[in-house]
Amino acid sequence: MLMSNTDRPARLHYMANGFRVLAPGDHVMCAVSGARVPLDELRYWSVGAQAAYASAEIASEALSPR
Repeated sequence: MLMSNTDRPARLHYMANGFRVLAPGDHVMCAVSGARVPLDELRYWSVGAQAAYASAEIASEALSPR
């Protein structure tokens, strides 16, 4: 029986121009809001923090110097 990756969070390694899937899944969780981000919609992340963000606004806020 094949295992489905539906409804499982993926574990990713974020790089400057993309990401590598370490553990299969269909989504990641936003590091700030906790929102579910489907992998095919993931556009914003931090290489240094190894964290995903749900939107440009959330990423900008999270990555701006305090």
